[in-house]
Amino acid sequence: MSRKIVPDVISGQTLQKVTPRENVRAAAKMMREKRIAAVLVMEGEKLVGIITERDMTARVIAAGLDPDTTVAGDIMSANPDTLSPDDTAHDAISMMRKRNYRHLPVVDGTRVVGMVSVRDLYAVANTELEQDLKDRNAFIYGESYGVAN
Repeated sequence: MSRKIVPDVISGQTLQKVTPRENVRAAAKMMREKRIAAVLVMEGEKLVGIITERDMTARVIAAGLDPDTTVAGDIMSANPDTLSPDDTAHDAISMMRKRNYRHLPVVDGTRVVGMVSVRDLYAVANTELEQDLKDRNAFIYGESYGVAN
């Protein structure tokens, strides 16, 4: 999978973000409304962390914290690993597997341009497998030699 993260895997995303001072309930509501499993935590345009569903479960619910008084900065994964737009889907999968991530922010220099998820990468891999099968069938059945059925 040599496709680049931007634009082959993600492009034109609207960033879903909260500040470190917003309460956890606001982040959870955003995740529900947008049907996403992670949000960026940003100070202005600077990425300072990420909050995922797993963070909500382990750091809020299991810890017995109040989502209305607990702030994003208290439960976020600070200074998250990131990908660059030029990294490949393979790079993303490799980092996700090694570090047990399901989401990675994509940063171009200091500017956040998106978030890639394991689901995004699965979609790319699935598309590549389907194309590979079509190409193999074309070869096996002679279509690539101009002998169509």
